[in-house]
Amino acid sequence: MEEKHVPYDMRMVDLSNKPEWFLQISPEGKVPVVKFDEKWVPDSDVITQSLEEKYPEPPLATPPEKASVGSKIFSTFIGFLKSKDPGDGTEQVLLDELSTFNDYIKENGPFINGEKISAADLSLGPKLYHMKIALGHFKNWSVPDSLSFVKSYMENVFSRESFAKTRGQTEDVIAGWKPKVMG
Repeated sequence: MEEKHVPYDMRMVDLSNKPEWFLQISPEGKVPVVKFDEKWVPDSDVITQSLEEKYPEPPLATPPEKASVGSKIFSTFIGFLKSKDPGDGTEQVLLDELSTFNDYIKENGPFINGEKISAADLSLGPKLYHMKIALGHFKNWSVPDSLSFVKSYMENVFSRESFAKTRGQTEDVIAGWKPKVMG
């Protein structure tokens, strides 16, 4: 919505203590939720598609053949974050996914769809932001310098005004992951 300059009213929700008003509009407790034409829509992909249809400028659609680029990074990050055994291979699986993404951005970047940011970047950006904060905090880990295209990609996305205005606070990201890490 920031990238398309669509006005909105953002309300933060404590997902560990969901208020009643929120559960009335999102009974499953999912975020984000956007109201389109008097109907609440709780799915990021559906929200993105609806925004693209209602507000075609600037275009942010990702070509189907590029939509899955980087899509395994988040799940491999979670596997490594939750891992209690440093030798179980979860770090290497994440590094492999990041390396694949690094090679892709090197050849096709600076964004997933080339020169212009797309919905795929706007979806991946917050996941990389959570990865950076959570792994830095809980595992003292960061993206290796050898993955310079991943690092510059993250800097490009994180420095966008739209991202800066909507990103979670570091302490909130840490608090959100703590129960999943600590058990």
